Amino acid sequence: MNNTETSDMPTKNKNHYLWVEKYRPSDLFEYKGNAELLKKINKFVEDKDIPHLLFYGPCGTGKTTIARILMDKIPCDTLYINASDENNVDNVRTKLKDFASSSGMNPLKIILLDEADFLTTSSQAALRNLMESYPTTRFILTCNYIEKIIEPLHSRCQKFKVEPTSKKDLAQHLIGIFTAENVKFELKDLQSIVNAKYPDIRQMLNFSQQSVENGVIVLNNTVSALDTVKDKLLALLKAKQSATTFNTIRQLIVDNEIKDYNELYDLLYNKVHEYGVNKQTEIIVTIAEYLYQSSFVVNKEICFMACISSILQSIE
Repeated sequence: MNNTETSDMPTKNKNHYLWVEKYRPSDLFEYKGNAELLKKINKFVEDKDIPHLLFYGPCGTGKTTIARILMDKIPCDTLYINASDENNVDNVRTKLKDFASSSGMNPLKIILLDEADFLTTSSQAALRNLMESYPTTRFILTCNYIEKIIEPLHSRCQKFKVEPTSKKDLAQHLIGIFTAENVKFELKDLQSIVNAKYPDIRQMLNFSQQSVENGVIVLNNTVSALDTVKDKLLALLKAKQSATTFNTIRQLIVDNEIKDYNELYDLLYNKVHEYGVNKQTEIIVTIAEYLYQSSFVVNKEICFMACISSILQSIE
């Protein structure tokens, strides 16, 4: 099957138990979404060469998968580094330089720096020089937050945003996996999984596999509770403010035993145009501040409710 063909049934990699690896696309025709980007990637494969590349976009949208496909399809020596684990300047100057300067089995070398937004500024500066010093070595950088990559690296790379695959395509992908695994499911449960974990396909697969009981998808109350909280929270913010709104939202959080607030922060940001008319800039800054603080605090509920309090003050 060539790279331009498509298939609705995911291909199994029987060497893996985890669905996220078992059904990771190993060829371009297996990858869902980003059609225009895939055309460019296919051209790189045909040319058997690439420029320095920077893939950016939300978690779980397939940035690393695309990079791995390139490294697999192009004859090259490869080096993979997760920059969230190895992010200091010494690693850049030694490990990368040693690989780039050594003799290889192929005419081209490709270094994948996954999660490059974790690299320190000094590491990124050292990387800039390496990109120019070794003409047979190519760098692929992936990141969630492109603003954390220094401008000199921007200018040395071709940049591609990896957009989230549509909910419909991801639902069809999950159906294909459930079918391949002989797992039964209800459509409402499929919809809950997609809505709760979108756009992170990695989370969708891990959560789906975790939810299989005796060959059936069985969701715990957390997913449906989170959907309920999202709907009610948005409705409360869009409604005319009252003195009891804050307490109502707080009780909503407590009653549904919410522990992970990231998706609620995402909701506040993505729907700000619906509830925060004429206050969008102010509210987004508020969300950003509390989302950042939430990474460091023990009691995330207090942090989230402080964010809600600030938002309510803005839209009153």
